[in-house]
Amino acid sequence: GVLDVETRRSAQEVGGWHRADKMGVSVAVLYDSKDDTFHPYEQDALGDLEKHLLELDMVIGFNTKRFDYKVLQPFMETPLLELPSLDLLLEVKESLNYRVSLDNLAQATLDAPKSADGLQALAWWKEGKLAEITEYCAKDVALTRDLYLFGKEQGYVLFSNKAKQVVRAPVSW
Repeated sequence: GVLDVETRRSAQEVGGWHRADKMGVSVAVLYDSKDDTFHPYEQDALGDLEKHLLELDMVIGFNTKRFDYKVLQPFMETPLLELPSLDLLLEVKESLNYRVSLDNLAQATLDAPKSADGLQALAWWKEGKLAEITEYCAKDVALTRDLYLFGKEQGYVLFSNKAKQVVRAPVSW
């Protein structure tokens, strides 16, 4: 499965990134390869998400361990960091010794930029536009899935470095 979470509050609103557990969940989207379907979960249905996560062989995400799991943990009994997980951000960082954004990787590797960003999703939350948040989150999940599949098949992903050159980052997932 591939997971992404959008929040109700920003890091600034809760006192910093170290307080991700206070951000709340507007929507979490889980792609399940078994049924080839994107499953959205609002905050009041996170118990169902927890059950779904426990059925998976692996949870794949981008910054999942340092962010998404911390946002979700207050709503779940299962220690999320104990789930079999692959965090693509950490894998790429290990390869390069620095962080690269999902947008950078997706544009260089898949020629597919992100459709929005977390700040836009927060604005949509304040406007009550849950459908827009869900669509954006599902697109990020699809990008993460496609990036994972590309890296798995090719043994590398691409990114644009500071000199704006497209470079390979070896991966072994």
